[in-house]
Amino acid sequence: MHFDIFFSICQTPVAGHTPSETTMFQNFFDQVKAADALGYGCAWVAESHLSTEVQKSNRRPVVPHFQGEVGLNVDITQLAHKVFACTEKIEVGAAVMNIACNGGPIAAAERLAAFCALHGIEASESRRLRIGFSMGRFDFMNRAYGVDYRDAVEEAAWPAYKGQMFREACEIFLRLLRGDVLDSTQTPETTLTRANFRSDEDWERVQHAWMIQNGKDAPSEITFAKRWVFESIKLIPQDWRRELLDLIVGSHDPLLQEQLNAIAPVKVFNLSITSEEVIQKTHDRLATTYHKDGGAWQREYMPRTVMVFLNEEPGLSPEEQSAAASTEAEAALSEYWNALEGTLDPEKVAAATENALVGNAEEIAQQVQERFHSDDRLMLWFDFYNHDSERVIRNMQAFQRVVIPAVQGAVQ
Repeated sequence: MHFDIFFSICQTPVAGHTPSETTMFQNFFDQVKAADALGYGCAWVAESHLSTEVQKSNRRPVVPHFQGEVGLNVDITQLAHKVFACTEKIEVGAAVMNIACNGGPIAAAERLAAFCALHGIEASESRRLRIGFSMGRFDFMNRAYGVDYRDAVEEAAWPAYKGQMFREACEIFLRLLRGDVLDSTQTPETTLTRANFRSDEDWERVQHAWMIQNGKDAPSEITFAKRWVFESIKLIPQDWRRELLDLIVGSHDPLLQEQLNAIAPVKVFNLSITSEEVIQKTHDRLATTYHKDGGAWQREYMPRTVMVFLNEEPGLSPEEQSAAASTEAEAALSEYWNALEGTLDPEKVAAATENALVGNAEEIAQQVQERFHSDDRLMLWFDFYNHDSERVIRNMQAFQRVVIPAVQGAVQ
């Protein structure tokens, strides 16, 4: 089993206290240096853009109840340079990069090529930048960069259209990173049919918008103008070490996974509560469709995020540690769901708690063994609603000291 660390750098109030931006970054670097010393494999860092707090006053706020900022990392390439400079072995991952906003897929590909060219100057450098990529979770970030519906038809079709637009962005992104000379006549058309929608009503709404816009009955397949239109381009720098870049798509769309792996080796990022059935089907599918240049598909190629509420604090009995961990988990998850939706949903809190690792170190070791495959890669989320950096580091240490040896011993 492989053990990584997930960092949110989320500047939100916890128990009435919100650290400054400087403190948040200082805490992050203290924690990532500790993770490096403890032997964790990769530091996955959440990405966010623009102020979550300010967007609450907008006409279409996305998370109107969230206090503070969802995350402070806006550019994984800048952050990664600094992480690599102050650590020795740990790799860096984006969890996840939004390739639609902030310049779109062309700019995203160019940033990564430039990073790898600089990062790989020394021939001895072997640590990878692992890029999870997606369309982003919060639409207000995309809208500010011009990624929004352009007419009434796109507005009606938006949830389904957004997924197809992501495919267009992915092909541009991957082919430029591959080194292709590319123009937009070579990128895929975005078309939608009834099959792209959850209900007849949703599809009829799109057809009606198309009919009003065009003055005639809507076709059974609606084609949309391309989002990114450009003449022939190629990235510079061109001569960079592509083995230093690992690509992981943040989507469980089976067709998209297969389409992207026809271009380049693309792994799968799992950041949400995904059923074991979907996870296993993904492994089975990628075993035959993963791009040949990536070698044989490995289970660790789909990293899985898991929240960790560990209490191994001195002076407490194992029973007290277990009870305290449960209390901490319930409090953090209640605040989280309340922040996202403005209401406290006990069922969602309970489901999230069941997905998390909760307890003292021995209990968590048992949970890991029972719930995960011996070849899984886990992204351990210790800083979830926790600004006590020293406590976060102690939890990382306890996991490394007790949980990992117990899990590895059980596998052997």
